[in-house]
Amino acid sequence: MTMLAVRDLSYSYGSKRALDHVSFDIAAGRFCALLGPNGAGKSTLFSLMTRLLVTRHGAISVAGHDLARSPRAALARIGVVFQQQTLDLDMTVLQNLRYFAALQGLSGAGAQRSIDAALDRLDMRERAGEKARALNGGHRRRMEIARALIHDPKVLMLDEPTVGLDTGSRKAITAHVHELAESGLLVFWATHLVDEIRDQDDVVVLHRGRVLRHDRAAAIAGGRPLIDTFIEMTAQDEPA
Repeated sequence: MTMLAVRDLSYSYGSKRALDHVSFDIAAGRFCALLGPNGAGKSTLFSLMTRLLVTRHGAISVAGHDLARSPRAALARIGVVFQQQTLDLDMTVLQNLRYFAALQGLSGAGAQRSIDAALDRLDMRERAGEKARALNGGHRRRMEIARALIHDPKVLMLDEPTVGLDTGSRKAITAHVHELAESGLLVFWATHLVDEIRDQDDVVVLHRGRVLRHDRAAAIAGGRPLIDTFIEMTAQDEPA
C-alpha cells in the first residue's frame, strides 16, 4: 500500500528552482532514505510535506489524504523530527511528552498509554523523570522521536536527525528507526550520509532539486559501495 505519494512537485525561491518536478511513491513499512548533498532540496521538500511551505505545482498525499485538500487529515498521519531540536530543556522528558500529547488533543489515561508506548519503543522509559537538559545528544533525539510517535502516525519523517551526534549515537538512532520501519511504520529519513542506509532500504537520490534515482540501495549501488555511486551521480552536473 502506498503510504506517501509525491507527484510532480516543484518549488522556487524567487528565480532559484529548489525542487524540479519531484515524484516518488513509498509503501508502508519501508525505511526510505532521501539521500542528497547539502543544498539538494531535502529541507525544502520536508517543509512542503509539513505545510511550512505551500506550492501550487504538484501534489502530496499521505495515507490517501491529499495534503492541499485535506491538510488536517494528512498532517495527523505524520510524525516529524526536524533537524533543529525543539525541546523545552527545562522540562522533564515526561513533561515534554505530556505537553505535546495535549497539543495533539490527547489527555488522561489515553495520553499516558501513548506516552508509555512511545517511550518503550525508543528505550527511554527510565529517562522519563530527567530534564531534557541533562540528556546527551543521542537521548535527546530519541526523546524527539518518541514525541513524534505519540499520536500513532503512519509516516515518521526525520530531517538529518543525526547531525551533531557522535558515531555511537548515530548508529543507535539509525538502528532504532530501522526497527520502527520493520514494525510497519513508513520512515522517511533525509540524510547525506550513506553509512546510515542499508542494502534493502529504499533510496530517493535528490540532487539540485531533481530526483536522479529511486530504488533499493543495493540496486542503486550496483555492486559497488553506495558512496562511490552516490558521488558519481551527484558529480555529473557539477561545473568543471
